[in-house]
Amino acid sequence: MIKNYLKIAFRNLMKYKFISFINLFGLTIGLTCCLLILAYILHEVSYDRFQPYADRTYRISRSFHNDRGVVSLNLGAIAPPFGPLLKNEFPEIEKMTRLLPNGNTAFVYEDKKFYEKSVFFADENFTDVFKVDVIRGNPKKALENPFSIMISDELAKKYFGSNDPMEKMVKLDNNLSCKVSGVFKPFPSNTHLHPDVLISFNTLKDSVLYGQKNLETNWGNNSFLTYVVLPKNTDPKNLESKFPAFLDKYYHFPQEPSGFKGSKFTHLALGKLTDIHLRSHLDYEVEENGDIKRVYIFSVIALFILLIACINYMNLSTARSVLRAKEIGIRKTVGAEKKEIIAQFLSESVLVAWFATILAFTFTTLLLPWMNEISGQQIGLNILLKWQVLLPLFLAPFVVGIISGLYPALFMSSFQPVQVLKGLFKVSGNVSLRKALVVIQFAISIVLIICTVVVFKQLRYMQDKSLGFDKDQVITMNNPAFANQFESFRNELLQNPDIKNVTRSSRIPSGRLLDAMDVAVPVGDTVKPLQIDLKFLAVDYNFIPAYNMKIIAGRNYSNSYATDSSGFIINETASGTLGFKTPSEAVEKPLVYAGNKGKIIGVAKDFNFESLHEKIPSLLLLVNRNLYNAISIKLSGGNISASIASIEKTWKKFLPETPFAYTFLDDRFAKVYESEQKQKTIFTSFAFIAIFIACLGLFGLSAFTISQRVKEIGIRKVLGAEVNSIVALLSKDFLKLVLIAIIIASPIAWFVMNQWLQDFAYRISIPWWIFLFAGIVAVIIAFVTISFQAIKAAMANPVKNLRTE
Repeated sequence: MIKNYLKIAFRNLMKYKFISFINLFGLTIGLTCCLLILAYILHEVSYDRFQPYADRTYRISRSFHNDRGVVSLNLGAIAPPFGPLLKNEFPEIEKMTRLLPNGNTAFVYEDKKFYEKSVFFADENFTDVFKVDVIRGNPKKALENPFSIMISDELAKKYFGSNDPMEKMVKLDNNLSCKVSGVFKPFPSNTHLHPDVLISFNTLKDSVLYGQKNLETNWGNNSFLTYVVLPKNTDPKNLESKFPAFLDKYYHFPQEPSGFKGSKFTHLALGKLTDIHLRSHLDYEVEENGDIKRVYIFSVIALFILLIACINYMNLSTARSVLRAKEIGIRKTVGAEKKEIIAQFLSESVLVAWFATILAFTFTTLLLPWMNEISGQQIGLNILLKWQVLLPLFLAPFVVGIISGLYPALFMSSFQPVQVLKGLFKVSGNVSLRKALVVIQFAISIVLIICTVVVFKQLRYMQDKSLGFDKDQVITMNNPAFANQFESFRNELLQNPDIKNVTRSSRIPSGRLLDAMDVAVPVGDTVKPLQIDLKFLAVDYNFIPAYNMKIIAGRNYSNSYATDSSGFIINETASGTLGFKTPSEAVEKPLVYAGNKGKIIGVAKDFNFESLHEKIPSLLLLVNRNLYNAISIKLSGGNISASIASIEKTWKKFLPETPFAYTFLDDRFAKVYESEQKQKTIFTSFAFIAIFIACLGLFGLSAFTISQRVKEIGIRKVLGAEVNSIVALLSKDFLKLVLIAIIIASPIAWFVMNQWLQDFAYRISIPWWIFLFAGIVAVIIAFVTISFQAIKAAMANPVKNLRTE
């Protein structure tokens, strides 16, 4: 029986090739989109799940808040003393490991000199907590000795080629000679950190680098990634509840006020390792994380596209029902029962779904590189070849086939054989349902169009918005140890007329402003602490003119004033935060920052140092050459390549052992918004696919409806109706459906995108014309789709259509 059903199903698919092709094509596209998005989602949720203690490993984070409980900073790293103290204080902590990111690090071996980004100091417990596939060396001892390092296999090939790197000496940042003690395979893409170099944590005990005392007493350097492993079935909340008492016991300062309790100002929390990538968005993360919201959004898009494809099948199957009415009538006349006819049509839909699934899997294999490119991931096909995926995939054709084929099967099995065989049959069916399905299709498509346009507008707004400084033609680079040569280096650079300015700072625009210290104001012979969050940025005298920032009160730093090195410049926001009514009022007022007394010499116009996701914070600029980490060079833009060549030549003259590397500032800002750019690309791609599939559905419904009106059209033509009036008549009802879809989709899209925009401190207001634009696009696409069938029907010979009357 089943064999017979499949045989007849195959014959019918071959008989009606055009409609069968559209059905198959629509389902294939829908399933391909689902598989691509499924691969992306499975990759996103798999982060760090391969680690040996993934389900019970936690990262300790630290937040800071004032006496009113308002959080000012939330970091994914903590100060160095916490790790050992926590391990000793709480027996429920089985393992503990610490890492310290070292940022861009000059890596030198013989004549090969490059900057490496993924460099970490790691303690000897790192390989106990994290899975490290060691190729050479002893993983238990490789990080024990000071000045020993482990490097990735890729880095070993880059610097040592085919030679054995073990025991070779390399230089890091020109002043740190280390011995290679191990080589490991690169970490997989689905982990929240990807080290290329691991330096023995014991190296930090050297007093020149950091010092043992700092490791034990420095509570302010919150740069240490600290992970703990808890016993099975341990509730992390129980351990977290003990942290306030722990802070009150250990977190103290030499000159702290009477009754000081650390838990009033700082808080420790445990974050599950497997949640870091999708659910952790702290002020400091070791790498850019994903977002669980994005996973939900793409899941909904995948389901919507599959739903549209299934609706297509329903509409196209009912559209060809007239062609099979006599077949059904004869089957019923010779004794076929309703359930057998239903089974026949379901077998056809399942067969189509099976073909579509096989093709979809093939297309997914071919399109995965494209998906990796637009998502920035490294997704392999193997993520879909697990039994947990293959089993549902095997059942998918049955589910999709039944969902898409059930309504057509019930509809066509209800035909009355007497009416069909006498030629009195006219398909009425549930027209309202079919129209509702088309409305759903286009509503989904219009929502995606609106979302795409809003994402595009927000990105354009961020690119075009004035940041309060000039970011064009600025190159940035690491600030190495110049000793006392920087001024000479700067002066030689400025001899080139294409170089306008050179400056140093602790951070570069586009990065986060995470540094903050205690603020106070002098009151007589004492100081009064202020409970405010005031970030700081260390700059030199040339920073403001180099970036073309505006001073709205007071002045910039100047060599003409001997006391300027202890002076402060604040931004407008800080002026208000400090209680001044106007920026001019703040000038020359005394201030104590981090225990250093000085005066406010100027107020700068607010500028967006960070991304537009963040509000402009209260910011203080100070001069401290010990904190400079970066150099910024402003170019005239006349001959950029020649300017860079000149900078490189001067760099090598002053720093022959340090690799020369630079980044354009506008590229750094572009990278900040890379995630949104990827979202735009994905939205655009899938919006186009959804509209295309929806058009197939509209094509099906128009074919179904127009086929029922051929005689009416013939009579109208005989009575003198023009082709354009007939096309307008046939198109009118369908365009009404699209208009209804616009009305339904607009508020939904507004709500969704308004929520998305909340992630930006500076954002657009969604303009009304976006909804109008999406509606016009949908109407045009729908009209073009319908016109194909309408013009064909309107131009048909009326004699042929009326011959049977």
